[in-house]
Amino acid sequence: MAISRRQFLLSSAGILAASQLPRLVLAAKESDFDYVLTAEPGSAELIPGINTSILGFNGGYPAPVLRAKQGQRIRIKFINKLKEPTTIHWHGIRIDIAMDGVPFLSQPPIMPGETFIYDFVCPDAGTFWYHPHMNSTQQLGRGLVGTLIVEEAEPVTFDADIPLCLKNWHIDEKGEFTQLSIPRYAARMGTPGRYETVNGQHKPTIEIPTGGLIRLRFLNVDNTLIYKIALKDFPAKIIAVDGNALSKPVPLTAHEIGAGMRLDIAFIAPEKTDEIIEVQNGKGRLFFGLLKLKTVEAKLPKRNQIPSLPVNPIPSPDLKSAEVINFLFEWSGAMTPTDKNGKAKHEFWTINRRAWEGMNQNNLPAPLAELKLGKTYIFDMKNVTPHKHPIHMHGHTFTVIWSNKKKIKPYHTDTVLMEKNERVKIAFVADNPGRWMFHCHVIEHMKTGLMGYVSVV
Repeated sequence: MAISRRQFLLSSAGILAASQLPRLVLAAKESDFDYVLTAEPGSAELIPGINTSILGFNGGYPAPVLRAKQGQRIRIKFINKLKEPTTIHWHGIRIDIAMDGVPFLSQPPIMPGETFIYDFVCPDAGTFWYHPHMNSTQQLGRGLVGTLIVEEAEPVTFDADIPLCLKNWHIDEKGEFTQLSIPRYAARMGTPGRYETVNGQHKPTIEIPTGGLIRLRFLNVDNTLIYKIALKDFPAKIIAVDGNALSKPVPLTAHEIGAGMRLDIAFIAPEKTDEIIEVQNGKGRLFFGLLKLKTVEAKLPKRNQIPSLPVNPIPSPDLKSAEVINFLFEWSGAMTPTDKNGKAKHEFWTINRRAWEGMNQNNLPAPLAELKLGKTYIFDMKNVTPHKHPIHMHGHTFTVIWSNKKKIKPYHTDTVLMEKNERVKIAFVADNPGRWMFHCHVIEHMKTGLMGYVSVV
């Protein structure tokens, strides 16, 4: 039976579907797998009326939104249809090392034409994402990024739950890719893109139900940029940071998320139709429109408050017995070493005076630190560079406990955005055995030195 658009919107499923952009779709399923994903060349209409050749999961952008349940297993059949090796890293998931998707460190590269089964349990609920960990500048920069949502074991109901992937594409007015990495920018903040999108659209308008309890999941899937999220003249609360619920929601004023980071906010929509809420991105002291939310009629129960989400079961670090390990992030500036053939080998960044040297099947660098399984550690990190760095660790969720730049109420995360000349202390229990990447998530910084790994045995 055909239904009207209004009837569709008033159904719970319809409200959710209408609140998302039309190109956000689930991946196809096979009987033995929850999802089937491919990495392959494709196209996307990023600029209206113009098709851009991209690399995409299932050949398109936005990538399929994958959904899992907290504490339950998810199985994903992945097929590499690229002309080069790749992997998938499940960013923010406390995962078994064999599933972490780092070539040579946790799994062999997935060669063209090969299939790999990713099979893991998601212990934490929240907003996560997935991307390759090979040739990252090109593969991520050209579109291989996607959303992974892990739903709470005890569901928290929202009238609209909207993932928003933020990405600034390196394309010109004809939709053609420009240079993804320029050395003079890689040695600074990173090479910025030119065309800003939300879920693949420039400054979209997204419908939300009148009076509804709304959850927005912002994911910074950009190679480089920091987004500073705010709502113009409208109240909202932060309910989760980087996939980890806050014990109590806090008011949103403006919140920075570096590359790889996520932010969940919630608010109650206006009760009148055709009301507009502008989501903004701060650049310096100025704020600019990023997208608009428009209310559409929906007869919902009256919402009075924003709920707290259940906090993830993160092990509590024993700060009194913790071992402190120091990390120094430094800037090498204009230094340009060369390889044995005289080709420039850019190394602009170092961790403890070591630049990441790369790895292959026959060469695995020494770890930055060797950690004892089950022990608590405090990483005392100093960013003495003139730029910001989102520092990310695989396989663990840590607690930010102190900063010399701002007052910290301890919170859980997998990535911390360090200001220039900032010193930050993080604490965690090294409870996940394996070799775990530890790096800046500005892809050019990572590729030009600011990366290493820690070993938990």
